[in-house]
This record gives sequence, structure tokens and C-alpha cells, in this order.
Amino acid sequence: MESVIIIVFVMGYLAITLEHNLKLDKLIPALMMMAVCWALVALGVDNFTQWFDSSKHGLVDGFASLVHDDKLHLVEETLLHHLGKTAEILVFLLGAMTIVEIIDYFDGFSTIKGYVNFKSKKKLLWMFAILAFILSAIIDNLTATIVLISILQKIIKKREDRIWFAGLTIIAANAGGAFSPIGDVTTTMLWIGDKVSTGMLFVYLFLPSLLCMVVPTFIATFLSAFKGDIDADDNEVEKPKSQHSARMLYLGLGSILFVPIFKTVTHLPPYVGMMLSLAVVATFAEIYSRSKFSMTDYNSEESDDHAHHSPVHHSLSKIEMPSILFFLGILMAVAALESLGILFNFADSLKQGVPLIGSELNGTVVSDLVVLLLGVGSAVIDNVPLVAASLGMFSEGMDNPLWHFIAFSAGTGGSMLIIGSAAGVVAMGMEKIDFFWYFKKISWLALIGFLVGSAAFVVIRMFV
Repeated sequence: MESVIIIVFVMGYLAITLEHNLKLDKLIPALMMMAVCWALVALGVDNFTQWFDSSKHGLVDGFASLVHDDKLHLVEETLLHHLGKTAEILVFLLGAMTIVEIIDYFDGFSTIKGYVNFKSKKKLLWMFAILAFILSAIIDNLTATIVLISILQKIIKKREDRIWFAGLTIIAANAGGAFSPIGDVTTTMLWIGDKVSTGMLFVYLFLPSLLCMVVPTFIATFLSAFKGDIDADDNEVEKPKSQHSARMLYLGLGSILFVPIFKTVTHLPPYVGMMLSLAVVATFAEIYSRSKFSMTDYNSEESDDHAHHSPVHHSLSKIEMPSILFFLGILMAVAALESLGILFNFADSLKQGVPLIGSELNGTVVSDLVVLLLGVGSAVIDNVPLVAASLGMFSEGMDNPLWHFIAFSAGTGGSMLIIGSAAGVVAMGMEKIDFFWYFKKISWLALIGFLVGSAAFVVIRMFV
């Protein structure tokens, strides 16, 4: 039965990658893959000899000896656990996307667009790479990607040009998220699990993460896609500018920046803070919406349209729901493989089968090759379950270099494929980026950044 579930996952994975060839929206195979995998788990529960407890990051003792009803109960509990964890991400994502749309409702991104008084593609590339690197460390790589791609859509009208910038933004955002405890979900897992501390995370990973962003961006500046200037859209109709544009931009971004502070103070999941931020932004949006347009635009068709709609309702209607459902499907499908212990055994087999080639550090042998393979694996599958498996594989203490290397490898390795990271999945949905286009054009840049950053970590580890 496990083999059948793996085959279903692989076929669903292939259908997602071949989305444009099959002319089938990727959310369909993702949702089908999720439902079929869990259905097979429930139907064949008596045939499984092991079960992975995600909350304890280990296999359940004596699972094979449990009676049928107890096994089914465990399946239901596990499904509910994974749905809860996935819902945390999706609700957080919905909040962030709604805030971004509210900012756009007031034409807030025109404020940033106003600062871009140059048309050079190289300058724009560096600007967005640096912004992605910094923002992802503060508001997490997922939200940073949403915000920056939304801005890109306002600045670069040609999609053929824009997807190149989106690809490099994914690399920069994942790199920036690796050295921050709230920058990437896997780093957050290690931070919450008392495996890494904020200070040592910065010491070990800031320079490797910076190189992981700088080197691919520098190489990209020599590519033809980033030569010349941006084509201006002469036919673009300028939207009536709101007097609250800048105010809503700063309020929206500030509210997103507030989320990690809220989490640190209350120790509640990030989505709670995001909902509070959304409520605050929505309140000001309702207040400002009555004076959104100037009197000269009072009789305009657009003004009439907005007059009959709440800005919050309008923003929610523009949310990219297919991306949300795709994210639900892919995460829950991976959760099915994780629950059966398949990913745990895969990670454990790497530990047992790969020769230790690491160096002796503080009495602990670090298997660099295993960690690098985990990074590659996070691009192919998903970094969350692989990091969860590593928590059960290794017993090293807090701030051991191994945990920091895992944080870097899992965080940046996902950039090598577009579905290997949350930032990539969101960008794929927002810009309809083809899997194979990304693989041909961007993956090699992400691989170079990953290898350069890993080499920098090994060097830094010798002196810390």
C-alpha cells in the first residue's frame, strides 16, 4: 500500500510540473493527490507497520499491535494535526495577501513605484534582490515574496520580463529567511524546538545567506534578460491617485512587520498577529475609503464602482484562491507521506548509508553530505517534513553547527525548484510560472548560490 501511495504522489507531482503541457490547473492534481493519498492511508491502515507522530517528531511505539479502531483514531488525529498546521500557514497567507490587496486598492504601491525613477533592469534586479533579502528576514520569505511580486506587477507590465525578476526574488527571499528565526518555517521549527538561538543563527548564517543571494544576482546581471531598460507601457491608464496612498502603504507594511513582534510577546502562532494586523488595516481602509478619490473623479465609473463596495470585500475578491488551494493540496499530500514514516525513513537512511565526511567539531561529527542531500531533497519534496525528520534523527545540543547547517540547507535548497519552497509556490501561483521554465532558467543560479553559501558556512564553522 505504501508503494501505491508513493506512486500516486509521484504521478500528482508530475501532473503539477506538466501543468502547461496538460493544460490542467495545478490545483486539480494537488487536491486530487491529497485526497487519494489520505483515502489510501485510511483504507489500508491495517497494512502499515509504523506511524510517524509529527507532534513528537518520532515513530509511534507499538503501532503495528494496535487494533483497527485505535489506528483509525490515530489517523484522524494526525489528519487534524496536519490540517491545523496547514491552516495556520493558509490563514497567515490569506491575511498577508488581503493586506497587500488593500494597499493596492488605495494605489499604495505607486509610492514605491515613484522611487523607481530609473529603467535599468540591472538596477531594478539589485533593488528587488536586496529588498527581498531584508524583508524576508523581518516578515518571512513567504510574505516578502507576495509583497515584492505585487510591486513588480505594478512596475513591469511585460510578464516575460517580470518572471525573471520573480525567479531571482525567490532565491533572495529564501536566502534572507534562512538566517532569521522568523524568516522561514523550517528555521522557526528549529528555533521553537530549542535547536538554534537567534544570535548564533545570525553568526553562522548571515554571510552564507548573503552570498547565496549576491552571487546568483551578480551572475544574472550578465544574462540577456537583465540587459537594457524596462519597456514602458504607453497605453497604461493612470489610476486616480488616493490622498491616502502613502499612508496605507506604510500602515500595511508596518502591520506585517508587527506580526513577529506580536509572536515574540504573546508566543501565539503568527497567524493570530496577522489577523490583528488585518483588522487594524481594514478599519483604516473603511475610514479612508470615503475620501479615496478626489472630487474631480467623483463621477468617474471607477469611483462609482468603489462607492458600492467595502474595500475589504473588494480586496478579498481579488485574492488568488487557486494558489491557496494548491498550497493546501501539496502540503497535505506531503503530510500523508510523512505520517507513514516514509520521509523519516528516507532521511534516516541517508544518515546510515552516506559516509560521514564532516569535520570534528566540539566532539560532534557533522555529516555535511547528509545535510546537503537534505537541502536537495527539500527542493524535490518539501523542507518542512525533512527538517521534522532531522529533529528525530540527530541528538546534538542547542546551537550545534549541525542545526545551523540544516537551517541553511533546508531554507535555501528549496530555491532549486519552484515548488521546493513556500515562496516559490506562491510566486508560481501569482505569476503562473512554468515548472520547466524555472528549472531551465533559474535553478542553476539557485544551485550556485546554495553551494557557495554552504562552502562559506563550512569556513565560518572553523572559526566559531
